[in-house]
Amino acid sequence: MRTVVFDLDGTLADTSGDLIAAANSCFRGLGLGDVLDPVKDAGTALRGGRAMLRLGFEKTGSHGEDEVDRQYPILLEAYARDLDRHTVLYPGAMEAVRQLKADGYVVAICTNKPEALAEALMRRLGVREEFDALLGADSLPVRKPDPTHLFETAKRAGGDPKRMLLVGDSDTDRNTSANAGVPSILVTFGPSGEDMAALEPEALLDDYADLPRIVKDLIG
Repeated sequence: MRTVVFDLDGTLADTSGDLIAAANSCFRGLGLGDVLDPVKDAGTALRGGRAMLRLGFEKTGSHGEDEVDRQYPILLEAYARDLDRHTVLYPGAMEAVRQLKADGYVVAICTNKPEALAEALMRRLGVREEFDALLGADSLPVRKPDPTHLFETAKRAGGDPKRMLLVGDSDTDRNTSANAGVPSILVTFGPSGEDMAALEPEALLDDYADLPRIVKDLIG
């Protein structure tokens, strides 16, 4: 079956507020205060925990990669305790997912968020059952941009990896689709939306209402 695979953070949901809160809890524990700004640093938040820690240490001129490694599990614990306080699904996202399913597509999630956290978040948001499969950063020995992560997501969803596309919001997603030899659609409504055109995806998405039409144009 034709398959549409979604990234999670910055694509289906704006998770930046809760991610930044978790990172700031680490910085407070080190006596640095709330280093990251929920608005200005949202783009970095959607690139993951280590990226946030590195940015915070760059801003404060303190600590290095060893401290990133030490703080990362602490950040994950903080995030797991409170992962849906600020997180919201992007407008129209689930309506588009349901329309795709009605049109006969398999839908799945391929994220570089740890699988248990991604599963917990989607269940808290009440939409996990809408997706045929969910693979996270630790579901396989490899993760995006390795195309194996994407291919296996489609397979576990019951879809056809040869008739597939990836909806994402970053260069990681663009590189994943390129490595897999499949189309990508990059959303423009996230914190880094203005940068997506430069990545030259097969399509840009400004509004989820347009997604079913774009998908049909790309993979039939």
